[in-house]
Amino acid sequence: MIGDGIDDEDKWLAEGIAGIQHNAFYMHRALDSDNLREALKFSAQLLSELRTSRLSPHKYYELYMRAFDELRRLEIFFKEEDRHGCSIPDLYELVQHAGNILPRLYLLCTVGSVYIKSKDAPAKDVLKDLVEMCRAVQHPIRGLFLRSYLAQVSRDKLPDIVSEYEGDADSVMDAVDFVLQNFTEMNKLWVRMQLQGPVRVKEKRDKERNELRDLVGKNLHVLSQIEGVDLDMYKDTVLPRVLEQVVNCKDELAQYYLMDCIIQVFPDEYHLQTLETLLGAYPQLQPTVDIKTVLSQLMDRLSNYAASSPEVLPEFLQVEAFAKFSSAIGKVIEAQADMPIVGAISLYVSLLTFTLRVHPDRIDYVDQVLGECVKKLSGKSKLEDSKATKQVVALLSAPLEKYNDIVTALTLSNYPRVMDHLDSGTNKIMAMVIIKSIMQNNTCISTDDKVEVLFELIKGLIKDLDGTSVDELDEEDFKEEQNSVARLMHMLYNDDPEEMFKIICTVRKHIMTGGPKRLPFTVPPLVFSALKLVRRLHGQEGEVDGEEVPATPKKIFQLLNQTIEALSYVQSPELALRLYLQCAEAANDSDLEPVAYEFFTQAFVLYEEEIADSKAQVTAIHLIIGTLQRMNVFGVENRDTLTHKATGYSARLLKKPDQCRAVYACSHLFWIDDQDGIKDGERVLLCLKRSLRIANAAQQMANVARGSNGPVTLFVEILNKYLYFFEKENTQITSAAIQGLIELIKTEMQSDTTTPDPASDAFFASVLRYIQFQKEKGGPIGEKYNTINV
Repeated sequence: MIGDGIDDEDKWLAEGIAGIQHNAFYMHRALDSDNLREALKFSAQLLSELRTSRLSPHKYYELYMRAFDELRRLEIFFKEEDRHGCSIPDLYELVQHAGNILPRLYLLCTVGSVYIKSKDAPAKDVLKDLVEMCRAVQHPIRGLFLRSYLAQVSRDKLPDIVSEYEGDADSVMDAVDFVLQNFTEMNKLWVRMQLQGPVRVKEKRDKERNELRDLVGKNLHVLSQIEGVDLDMYKDTVLPRVLEQVVNCKDELAQYYLMDCIIQVFPDEYHLQTLETLLGAYPQLQPTVDIKTVLSQLMDRLSNYAASSPEVLPEFLQVEAFAKFSSAIGKVIEAQADMPIVGAISLYVSLLTFTLRVHPDRIDYVDQVLGECVKKLSGKSKLEDSKATKQVVALLSAPLEKYNDIVTALTLSNYPRVMDHLDSGTNKIMAMVIIKSIMQNNTCISTDDKVEVLFELIKGLIKDLDGTSVDELDEEDFKEEQNSVARLMHMLYNDDPEEMFKIICTVRKHIMTGGPKRLPFTVPPLVFSALKLVRRLHGQEGEVDGEEVPATPKKIFQLLNQTIEALSYVQSPELALRLYLQCAEAANDSDLEPVAYEFFTQAFVLYEEEIADSKAQVTAIHLIIGTLQRMNVFGVENRDTLTHKATGYSARLLKKPDQCRAVYACSHLFWIDDQDGIKDGERVLLCLKRSLRIANAAQQMANVARGSNGPVTLFVEILNKYLYFFEKENTQITSAAIQGLIELIKTEMQSDTTTPDPASDAFFASVLRYIQFQKEKGGPIGEKYNTINV
């Protein structure tokens, strides 16, 4: 029995090595003196050390290698017939008189190797004799190493078609029979090891068996190296007999290892042509065998074969490789009812990888694989197994990576159905992968139905799933996700206005379910996409001959009005106001005065009712003034109404400096520099004078509050406006008024109550330099400046 203690094993190994070395010494002396009888005697005693049962496979291997080295030396002696004076046939008989069976068979194999090399007897007869006689050793470890030695000494002496030991036409079959018989017997010994010892040491036994597996697998490697084993022989003889042994041994460890060996050692073209036979064995394996790994390796190997040799692709179609793999996977999953979900999905991942490499043009195959995966996942709740989830992500990512085109993935009907089985977090990750693919490949999604499928795929980013609240999400991650969705919207485009309008409606339908935190990210890109379409449709009428045209500027503006209105309900009034003004400008370009007026009305309502922060009010009023100044679609009445509103709100800002700046900005509403623009010099002057009064009031308030007037920056800014309109030929702005303002600023700056401010001083000095420059420059403008003294 194998000893339990490591120290004991080391001691037994040391004793065995010492015994080998002792007998090897005398054997060497006998060999040196050409004494055959003494050489056989001490070699037999040396080999008797291999009869031990107390060593583990690892330790026994060390002992075996010591003996193996001595046998190599003995074999050389046997070859030299003139040294020992005994013919090889007689020597073959002589070694069989050794007392113990194990030394006798080692010596017989050694002489047998020389016997074959001498060609005194047919190789097939000697090999058959040796492989049969080795049955006498049935101890698993001793038998395995003995047969391994037989395989080692005979591998270069098999009667192959290119071998010098070929006898006749059937000699290759003799070589195959020899290797298969040796393989079968070795596998039986290897499997029998599991029955040794008590159940409690099974784990140790499995480890020991794993250490010995290469001894068995080496036979399959030898088989694959036999030149005479062509496809027909492999299909008719080799594979069926090997699979028969694999299936019949009913041992989990052996079945897994040997199936893996078959895949690794035999050529790819053989696997392809015998696919049905090979796959037929998988459902017959033990339920505990890790079939998914072996099957995946086979698919990976064949897909690599197809990728490296495109000329063989027709053969894959000819043998219906996809159908056979798909059927085999179905049978394996059915046969192993308790297979974990991750195992089943990993099989589908391998099948999909195989399909994308071998049949990239068969989208129906890809969809079929996804459909099979859906069937396996149906009836189950969201995946919670992280490994299974990772496999599903790999499954969904594979088509994107292969085609570099999300449009192809959008045609797969089962793609969104697989995604539905992901948990919320993984669903978002997959959605981000999809968007990243679109952006990297600059893919344009151009039809309404594909946009519908796409937004169904990325719904995890657009709305809350499974009751997950936005508040539970990481702020940075959330912003990145929503910005990705926003960027995606610019990849949705169609040259046909009607189809583009459908796309916009579809996108709107999806994003409006996003909730208050998402809308500020997703509404703006939608609005700008719609405004692009409006500008393309510029000049179209809403109705043509009584037939309704789906995509008209008016309809789009109605849709935008409803969309932006949602922002005001989710506490984003500043953003809504900016978008209303953008729409008003687009309506202006489309000559739609009522629409533009309505958008301005909405902007003013938001300003009145929703924007309370003073800084936000300042920004908003300047945006309103700037947009209104660019509008040319309004009639006199509408323009006056809006202008009056803007100037009124400007004068009612909280802080005096803000009032002042807003009021002088309003002066531009009354002087448009276009050919047909408004040029109302009086009202410009009124705005500037009013801003001047407010600036004076600001100075007085500063003096009351802080005891000093504060800087003169406001006055210098107003002076700049005077100069602007002065150069624009506004007759109401005179050089005397400018001169008076300059003097006022100088007086203020020299006042003891004015707070010194280097920035204001530099600003004013720059203005004066500009006036001086214009005077020196001359020309019509220079002449106007001549009356101004700086």
